[in-house]
Amino acid sequence: MAESPAGLVWQTQRPLVVSRIDAETRFPEVTRILRAEGMRSFCVLPLTTSLRRLGGLSFASQDEDAFSDSDVEVLQELTNQVALAVDNTLHHEAAQHAQQQLAWKRNRLELLLEVNNALVSNLEPRALFSAIATCLRRVVAHDYTSLAVYDRERNAFDMWAIEFAGKGLIKEHMFVPVEGSPAGRAFTVGRPARFGRADLAALDSEVARALLAEGIQSMCSVPLTVHDRRLGTLSVGRLGGEPFTDCDAELLASVASQVAFSVENALAFQEIAQLKDKLAAEKVYLENEIRTEYNFEDVIGESSALKRVLRQVETVAPTDSTVLICGETGTGKELIARAIHDLSRRRERTFVKLNCAAIPTGLLESELFGHERGAFTGAIAQRIGRFELADRGTLFLDEVGDIPLELQPKLLRVLQEQEFERLGSTRTKRVDVRVVAATNRNLEDMVAAGTFRNDLYYRLNVFPVTLPPLRERPEDIPPLVRYFVQKFARRMNRRIETIPADAMMALSRYAWPGNVRELENAVERAVILTSGPTLRVPMSEFRDRPVVPSASVATLEATEREAILRALHETNWVLGGPHGAAARLGLKRTTLQSRIQKLGIERSTA
Repeated sequence: MAESPAGLVWQTQRPLVVSRIDAETRFPEVTRILRAEGMRSFCVLPLTTSLRRLGGLSFASQDEDAFSDSDVEVLQELTNQVALAVDNTLHHEAAQHAQQQLAWKRNRLELLLEVNNALVSNLEPRALFSAIATCLRRVVAHDYTSLAVYDRERNAFDMWAIEFAGKGLIKEHMFVPVEGSPAGRAFTVGRPARFGRADLAALDSEVARALLAEGIQSMCSVPLTVHDRRLGTLSVGRLGGEPFTDCDAELLASVASQVAFSVENALAFQEIAQLKDKLAAEKVYLENEIRTEYNFEDVIGESSALKRVLRQVETVAPTDSTVLICGETGTGKELIARAIHDLSRRRERTFVKLNCAAIPTGLLESELFGHERGAFTGAIAQRIGRFELADRGTLFLDEVGDIPLELQPKLLRVLQEQEFERLGSTRTKRVDVRVVAATNRNLEDMVAAGTFRNDLYYRLNVFPVTLPPLRERPEDIPPLVRYFVQKFARRMNRRIETIPADAMMALSRYAWPGNVRELENAVERAVILTSGPTLRVPMSEFRDRPVVPSASVATLEATEREAILRALHETNWVLGGPHGAAARLGLKRTTLQSRIQKLGIERSTA
């Protein structure tokens, strides 16, 4: 400071008089400027009041020796008056600045209090955001407000809420990539980011171009952070060109720190509500499932045709590939689907089933994908669909050939992309579901007829499994009959120890067009009619009905003999007990002894 004339006077508080500028060497830069202006001499007087030093007041002349002692005295009096005026001006400006600072701090505190009150009184996220946007607009002028929440799975922002009367180019719940977006800049660096029109134009981002198309000229985005966890951003924009200041950014960051806790709570409540709804739906569903009493052990039979199917099940089950089970009605397609689920890595999750033919066409989409409240007449509450219910589990679509043609593209999309929207919602949901489909119809013929999409057929037919009808595996009928007899006898508290040979022959010769389901119903009816230890089969019901080929019937006794021998060898000829041959065959011990005697089975001494 002492290197300048004013600085020297400020320090010494004595006048400085330079009679000849050309002879002055202490202040080369000052003297150069004065010479260029034609000055030959100058003086500097201390600008000081009784309270403080303000600086120096300089005078210059085109004449040498222009400032005498008397001139200096007069100029000093003038300088003292100027000092008082300058001091008053500075004091007034300082007072105004202090008042502005106090007003800004008061407005900031009032805003934060209003935001806090809004957080307390508004539990619904959309109403909360509207209240906050209204409060903020009174302190920081802006036209556009948005709340973006980070979606980790998509690495994108979900536009939770927007307050802007624009063209609608930016919509609520649209997804905005983090990279390149204005909000992404603030989110990535973890501090406020301000943008002018040129800054927005320089961003390679669809949302930036949409903002410009909406007329936004300047923006400010701040991150929403709770305990070093970034949840999203709060952004404001102006249609006018006035940029946002550091004070605006600081104020917005203060509001964002409060909003972040509300967003964190909303995310937690949302997750809890979703889990609660899903658990409630799973509880109801599993209670219904428990009543069906089906499991993989119900797959009864030793025929080569059935063994071939079970080998296919063991092959495909560990994968996540889609399986298409084909076969006539009653062949046990659901049992095979359950077997695939039970042998897969998804066995700890839910196995969800849906019979597509049993649901009215108008309600099938809601059953599959769910709906929001008010999505259609009668939708008085939100509903979770089967795809959501089966997330990370298996969904069994029975009678998939009955899905309407207009619904098939949406099913194809969820099979390919694992995502969908509920009815009445624009929010995309992602799931991890393995689909097992079943049909008793010829889908290839339906594709040719134009009633089933060929791309959906190919997507379902990744691994086809065809179940043989019961008439093609008659050797499985005796073990199935014995299994169903014991099942219904236990349920009805009956003791049935013997199945007459002529009854078993009649049941084995029948072609069973309804397959295993028809056989099960017939055995249940026989158990109901039985009052003693011997099964009473109404033989008249099987007269004059289709029969299986005689060659197949001739092998039934041999097949039964082979099954009994295998069980005897595996149990070392132990008949009774929980691990004995009778339990393995699903027979009473006395019944097994009777069959051994009738078939002439003897223990080899070799």
